[in-house]
Amino acid sequence: MSNQNAQNTKPTHNICKKTWNGKRSEFDQIGVAWEKENGLYIKLYGTQIVDGGFYAFRNDQQQSQEGGQ
Repeated sequence: MSNQNAQNTKPTHNICKKTWNGKRSEFDQIGVAWEKENGLYIKLYGTQIVDGGFYAFRNDQQQSQEGGQ
C-alpha cells in the first residue's frame, strides 16, 4: 500500500477526538482514514498530539453523536 494510492480514493472513515463542553460531549474531526485489506491507513490533519485516544467513525454513520458515552 502506498500513500499515493490511499489518497486517490475517498476516505472511508472520519477520525474524531471526543471533547467535553460542560455537561455535553462533542466530537472534533482530526483526520480521515481509508479501510485497506490489512487495516486502516490513518491520516491526521496537521501535527497532532493526541492524549487519550480517538474514534474512527465510518463515513456512513452519523458523526454528530453527542451526550454521555
